[in-house]
Amino acid sequence: MLLSICIPTYNRLECLINCLNSILISNQQKNLDFEICISDNNSNGNVDEIINNFKKKLNINFNKNSENIGHGRNFFKAVSMARGEYVWTLGNDDLILPNTLTKIKTLLDYNRNVDFFFLNSYHLESKHVFSHPQPFDTKKLPNNMKKYSEKHSSYELKFLDLIDPKISADYLMGMYLLLFRKKIWDKNLNIIDQKKISDPKTFSTFENTCGYVKIISKGFSNSKAYFCGEPLSVNLKGEREWGDLYDFIEIIRIPEILDVHRSNGLPFIKYIYLKNYSLKNFLPNFVKMFLRREKSGFNYINFRTHFFKQLLYPNCYLSLVYFLFRKIKLFYEKFIKN
Repeated sequence: MLLSICIPTYNRLECLINCLNSILISNQQKNLDFEICISDNNSNGNVDEIINNFKKKLNINFNKNSENIGHGRNFFKAVSMARGEYVWTLGNDDLILPNTLTKIKTLLDYNRNVDFFFLNSYHLESKHVFSHPQPFDTKKLPNNMKKYSEKHSSYELKFLDLIDPKISADYLMGMYLLLFRKKIWDKNLNIIDQKKISDPKTFSTFENTCGYVKIISKGFSNSKAYFCGEPLSVNLKGEREWGDLYDFIEIIRIPEILDVHRSNGLPFIKYIYLKNYSLKNFLPNFVKMFLRREKSGFNYINFRTHFFKQLLYPNCYLSLVYFLFRKIKLFYEKFIKN
C-alpha cells in the first residue's frame, strides 16, 4: 500500500463527514492504493454510524478509544495504525481537493528518493462550507482561497530548508501539511516523553501539543524533502476548539519548535534570526494571556524558560512598537482614510 491518510478525530462529526466526503470525491479515478486510518477519541455522537456508511466506499481502518486519551496520544494512535509506505496526517476539519489523490500519486511516483513532503494548503472560513448543502461538495470550493504558503513553485530541497516562515509560518506544526515515509517515523518514536504526552490537560506540554514535530525533525533532518507549492488540502478556519490558546501557541510553542529544529541541525545564525522573528508579538500576547489566564494557557508557562530567556531577543521589546503601529494603522484606515 502506498499511502495512509491518518485522521485523529474528536467530536465535530459534521466536519468528519465533510472530510471523508472530500476524500470520496477525490477517489473517483481510483488510481491510488491508499487507506484511511481514523482514531476517534471517544467522541460524543454516533461516530460508528458515520464510519460504517463511508466504509462501503472507502478503505477505512477505524479505532475508537474507550476514553479520551488526549490530543497528542490520539494523534500517535492514528499514525500507528498506518500500513502504507507514506503517511499523510489530516485533521477532521480538513478537506482535500477533487484532484488531490491523483496529484499525490504522481508526486510519490516521480519522487521516490524523497522521504518528506510539505503539501501546501488553502485557508477557508468554515461558514462557507456550512452555508451549502451537506455533506459539502468540494467541487463548489471558491476560486479565491488564500494559500498557507504563498510560494508557487514546487521543488526539492533539504529538510531543514523548510524551516522558513515564507514556507511554514509555524515551522511544521500544521499536521495537514505533512506527508512522510512511515518507516523513518517508526524508528524515531522513542524520542517522545510518554509521561508528558499523557498529560490530560490540553496543550500543557510540548509533547501533547505537537510532539510529532520532535519525531519529524529528528528523523528527517538529513533527508531530502519536497515542497509542493500547489495546495492539496483546505484548512477550515473557525472550527479550532483551541482558539483560546492561540496566543500561547504563537509565543511559547512555536519558539520551542525552533529549539527542536536547532537540536537537529538548524544553523545557529538562522535559528537566532527565526527565534527573534517568532517573538514579534511577544509582549502584547503575554499581556493578553495574563488577562485571560484561566483559559489562555498562562498556567503552563515556565517563566525562566518561556519569559526571561526570550528577553534576550530584540523583538520582545519591539513587539510593543509593532502592536502600537498596527493599532494606529487600523485607526487611520477606519476613521481617517475613509
